[in-house]
Amino acid sequence: MKILIIVVGLFISFAAGAQDSLSYYLSLAAKNNPVVLQKYYEYQAALQKVPQAGGLPDPELSMGIFLSPMELVSGNQVADLRLMQMFPWFGTLRAARDEMSLMANARYESFRDAKLQVLYELQSTWHDLHKVRQNIILSEKNIDILNTIERLALVKFRTASMNNGSSSSVSGSSLADLYRIQIEMGELENNASLLKNKQNTLLAQFNGYLDRPVLTPVSLPDTLIADTLGIPLLAFSDSMLTHNPMLSMLKYEQQSLDAKRRMVTKMGYPMIGLGLNYSVIHKNEMSTSAMNGTDMVMPMVTMTLPIYRKKYKAMQIETDLLKAATAQNYTASANGLKTEYYQAVQLYQDAQRRIDLYGSQSLLAGKSLNIMMRSFAVSGSGLTDILRVLQQTLDYDYKRVEAVADLNTAIAWLKKLGSLEAVAGSNPSSDP
Repeated sequence: MKILIIVVGLFISFAAGAQDSLSYYLSLAAKNNPVVLQKYYEYQAALQKVPQAGGLPDPELSMGIFLSPMELVSGNQVADLRLMQMFPWFGTLRAARDEMSLMANARYESFRDAKLQVLYELQSTWHDLHKVRQNIILSEKNIDILNTIERLALVKFRTASMNNGSSSSVSGSSLADLYRIQIEMGELENNASLLKNKQNTLLAQFNGYLDRPVLTPVSLPDTLIADTLGIPLLAFSDSMLTHNPMLSMLKYEQQSLDAKRRMVTKMGYPMIGLGLNYSVIHKNEMSTSAMNGTDMVMPMVTMTLPIYRKKYKAMQIETDLLKAATAQNYTASANGLKTEYYQAVQLYQDAQRRIDLYGSQSLLAGKSLNIMMRSFAVSGSGLTDILRVLQQTLDYDYKRVEAVADLNTAIAWLKKLGSLEAVAGSNPSSDP
């Protein structure tokens, strides 16, 4: 009994793994896709700018040595050392750190957007691959049916030829039926070959997202199951405007420009420098000063004078214009997302209707074909109708597969727009 339970458990696990193969590929793409990795490393590089922007300028050390000692009252000066540290105006470094930190956040949202986009494109290609493969299977299935019809037509032709009472017209009609069947078979075989070439192209595209050899086999389920939204359609619209990474990126860019505006304003204020001047003095034998040979230490304070105001004013105007441009970009992006949302909803609703329609049409066409096949086997008549219904059955079966794939693609599209984690089968905000 225990062995039976273990075997059943393994079977269920295997079946679940086969159905969940897309989740595996999504996880693989999130870790290996070059575009995703590029955006991730750009984000990591942006983080390194935060300590750079918040650091003080390097201190300046100047040294001077007198080739001939300078005679002073207190001795002979032989060298002069000066150390100076400049300090920007209060709050300048904090504003610079804020700018770089917010820009790093924008880079992170760009990484998330690239990740969601790649995962959506992977799903779309996966469904296209499934459509092509199912079309190949349906074509080969109909070739088998035509082979059966061909054998029946061949029997009919031979019977007509051997029957002394048959007219030549009956024999000619049977031969014409045979030719028509072979023509249909040739069309289906050519279509299957074209589809196999397209399958290789899609296979290369799919593996490109995973950064692996182009003809690496891809595991596909035998039957594509229609996905479900899980939440109301309006929830995607609400999530899109609040969680979409592209809009979040533009928000961070606007905030970083606010920080930059504060920074460039403070750059127009003086910088303060604190330092020490150390003079090396040797004794002068002729000097009677009590400080003869005593080194001199002099604290120093310096200040920049930002009197050329045009460049600071220009930096402020530049920042304001960039912020205005970012605001327009945000509006355009939000409008584009709304348009995409309605396109995805239309694809989703149309696919639902097509699934119901072509499922019903395929069932009726299949029943009609079975009746016609039995009639043809008995009387040898109705080949034209058989071929027509056979083509209809093929079209309906494929269109239903196409509708299911389009439905799943529309759901993936909606989840991408809403930045929902389910689109990836993993957390889209996690690092590779």
